[in-house]
Amino acid sequence: MNRALREVTELGFLDRKRKAGTRVRMAPIRQARFEMPIVRVEVEKTGASYRYVLVSREILPAPEWLRARMNLKLGSKVVHLVCLHSANGEAFQLEDRWINAAALPQALQQDFTVIGPNEWLIATVPFSEVEISFLAVAADASIVTHLDHRLGEPVFCVERATWWQNAPITLVTLSHRRGYRMTTRY
Repeated sequence: MNRALREVTELGFLDRKRKAGTRVRMAPIRQARFEMPIVRVEVEKTGASYRYVLVSREILPAPEWLRARMNLKLGSKVVHLVCLHSANGEAFQLEDRWINAAALPQALQQDFTVIGPNEWLIATVPFSEVEISFLAVAADASIVTHLDHRLGEPVFCVERATWWQNAPITLVTLSHRRGYRMTTRY
């Protein structure tokens, strides 16, 4: 019964407060839910052939901005990956990912040349909390090189951070080609 009430609460129909009881909401909370898509699957669903290329991989101390963003300790090591996902030979998505090596030490040995970090992480570690931001950024040199945008042109990006039981796992920025559309249903 408790699980059923929790699920209905998560759908936005109930308001549950400890020691105050459970009440039906007059106006249910509307929530958009987003899947964490596997890029390969997303490309293949369109009927296109998928290709993955690891552009760069490095292990380094977490930069100050990343330590602040993910609440990492001074001296924390991270794996920084830049990957290009293509559909029918054309750039589809540029992935710029940071993985916390303290939370996921096996990432230090993973070479990511065959399987991308997106698929590897989904298969390797669960997550308990996710923060997603949608933003437009001006195309920088990396985006111009890999996605064929013009310098300064607006680019649709998704920034996603994940944690497992308060331990930061990864921060990724996914930059998309012109015309990319993200759709969700609830």
